[in-house]
Amino acid sequence: MDLNLKDKVAVITGASRGIGKSIALELAQEGCHVACIATAEERAAATAAEAEGLGVKAKAYGADVSSFEDMKELCAKILEDFGTVDILVNNAGITKDQLLLRMSESDWDQVIAVNLKGTFNACKVFAKTLMKRKGARVINISSVVGLDGNGGQANYAASKAGVIAFTKSMAKELGGRQVCVNSVAPGFIETDMTEGLGGDLREDMKKVIPLQRFGSASEVGKLVTFLAGETGSYITGQTFVIDGGMAI
Repeated sequence: MDLNLKDKVAVITGASRGIGKSIALELAQEGCHVACIATAEERAAATAAEAEGLGVKAKAYGADVSSFEDMKELCAKILEDFGTVDILVNNAGITKDQLLLRMSESDWDQVIAVNLKGTFNACKVFAKTLMKRKGARVINISSVVGLDGNGGQANYAASKAGVIAFTKSMAKELGGRQVCVNSVAPGFIETDMTEGLGGDLREDMKKVIPLQRFGSASEVGKLVTFLAGETGSYITGQTFVIDGGMAI
């Protein structure tokens, strides 16, 4: 299947590891040039180097997605280096889990700032460029927690639910320019975050997943690539759950 991604330019936030890294590499395998963003340039360097090994142009950048000024400066650098942007993937995210009664204001503010405001900041600074590109794509990474909620994750759930609503609104605003905007809501994926779960808890979680396993970061990357390609040309404003059937 030809996704028609060769020589397109993609920006991926949170690209140093896990889902973000897999998204960058899946896009690179399809011939897409990638700008890999992490909190520090050196953290994204390995992803960029691996993508470059696939025969595309790739570069690492450091930025705080929660800072509008950082993102504004980053946008200028990427446009100078790549000339344009066709695909924006907002993957950067953090967790600071705690029961509501114990959650600090700082825990709330930081998660909302990175996960939700960071998505806004990236979309805001790249929007004009994306609107000039034929068939541009924005893919925001949410979570099943943003759909169903989860005890001890009120801040994270609120941020990811906000990403879904933001995605729908942006899809309506940019549809006239043929920019497709969608979100992806992963369930339990094999990442550094889930590796920290105890063995018993991991096994308990697998029991409520019909496929009886956690997903892989590359499976999420393939879904994002499908939406980024020609295959996603008539899909916008949607949230794609990839959770092994957990939410059934």
